[in-house]
Amino acid sequence: MPGKGFSLAIIALAQVLALSVWFAGAAALPALQAEAGLSGAASAALSSAVQIGFVIGALTSAAFALPDRFDARRVFAAGALIAALASLAAITAEPGSVAMIAARSIAGAGLALVYPVGMKLAASWADGDAGLLVGLLVGALTLGSAAPHLAAPLLETLSWRAPFLLSAGAALAASILIFASRAGPAFTRAPAFRPGAAFAALKRKDLALINLGYLGHMWELYAMWAWTGTFIAAWRASRGLETGAETGLFTFAIVAVGAAGALGAGWIADRAGRAVTAGTALAIGGMCALATPVAWAGPGWLLGAVLLVYGITVIADSAQFSAALAERAPKDLAGSLLTLQTATGFALTAVSVHLAPLWAETIGWRFVFVPLVIGPVIGVTAMAAYRRMEMRGA
Repeated sequence: MPGKGFSLAIIALAQVLALSVWFAGAAALPALQAEAGLSGAASAALSSAVQIGFVIGALTSAAFALPDRFDARRVFAAGALIAALASLAAITAEPGSVAMIAARSIAGAGLALVYPVGMKLAASWADGDAGLLVGLLVGALTLGSAAPHLAAPLLETLSWRAPFLLSAGAALAASILIFASRAGPAFTRAPAFRPGAAFAALKRKDLALINLGYLGHMWELYAMWAWTGTFIAAWRASRGLETGAETGLFTFAIVAVGAAGALGAGWIADRAGRAVTAGTALAIGGMCALATPVAWAGPGWLLGAVLLVYGITVIADSAQFSAALAERAPKDLAGSLLTLQTATGFALTAVSVHLAPLWAETIGWRFVFVPLVIGPVIGVTAMAAYRRMEMRGA
């Protein structure tokens, strides 16, 4: 029987392999635009299709309590297989067509059975270290999110089909590999199908505050990740510098360094508390967002330092919202509640990601991260209230 360490390693590896389907779109986009002359609207639709599919799939999964009623490994494998087949379907579609956008949406729906289910499997092994265990998965996701910025220059000589084909193979491998792991001793299945049970559970004040903090975090996270490369390119242009491969490499570093933040915050949160750790990360991230226009006017090393700290803190709190929810939720609903949490969070990211370029048109790229401070303000407030509940023993 596989033990804790082996199972966690398998779960993390399988999740990264499956989620490569999500990241493949970003890696393929430059080649798609070059080869097929993809319009801006088509590019945006392809970029957001996976998120929209993920939200729809996650809401459906939570409504039917799929992660809690069935063998989580089978649910994970089914999601990875759907994502793999959808990625293959995207290869056969005309670039930018409705068929390709639909394939990417289906891939997102499949991944809704992968990411939150992987978190439930990891959390089932927790023994006072839930923050670190979920942080491990979030760290893996962070590295995967950074990979396209590194891969794009390496794949620029290949067809746009290459990232989709490679990710399909990786997701297929994940659907098989996950069965080498097993759930931990804390894993609990729902005894019966209870329509709307997960939605009703969110009315509890502690769970509502955790999710409000998570929404504040998500408002900031993906908009920062999505537009950091463009932000750096705009800064270089303002200095009369050309945008080359170094922009992608530095963007990769800013996003990838967040993996260390996720793991470090998980270790700290298991000892100092999730509310304190998440609130602190949110506060530092918010200050970095406010500091970016000031650093823009200074030397390049200063802006780089601010962005690296921002990259660490913007993701550091993520796992703690999931770990807190897994700990406080009814055990037989943990998978569905984690799925519902990620669904609402990713739905919100679609808003902030699409608003950012509109802000840039109005206030300029120098100030584009400033409106993201709204998220940390809400998140810090929610975590302060949650901390007061913890101190009262509620």
